[in-house]
Amino acid sequence: MGRILAVDYGKKRTGIAVTDPLRLIANGLTTVPTKEILLFLTNYFNKEKVDIVIVGYPKQMNNTPSEIVPEIEKFVTKLKEKFPALSIEYYDERFTSKMAFQTMIDGGLKQKARQDKALIDTISATILLQSWMEFNSQKKF
Repeated sequence: MGRILAVDYGKKRTGIAVTDPLRLIANGLTTVPTKEILLFLTNYFNKEKVDIVIVGYPKQMNNTPSEIVPEIEKFVTKLKEKFPALSIEYYDERFTSKMAFQTMIDGGLKQKARQDKALIDTISATILLQSWMEFNSQKKF
């Protein structure tokens, strides 16, 4: 059984989170420059077995897709071409950045640490993955 990996795609940076091999816990992995995301994932997939990739799908409050969605869809198309055996799913990522920031406050991080956008992206990906796992907990993914 392979891991589940979540991608919080951004214009500059992309947050990555992954489950443990038993798919019980979502862990923040890293944040990479978006222009390097396919190379990073290729290297990661060569080292670790991943069966499912969850990609954050940002929507606005009126439920319409965010302006970055066309870029995300291009990324997913390239990912599917490069890794056709992967199961790739979109999952609504509204509020993950705000939740990540609040998590940092609740965790007692100092203001300087909370300004680390890479950390926010990694936490956002972790929240995205955890949310997807909770939503799908009734299914055997």
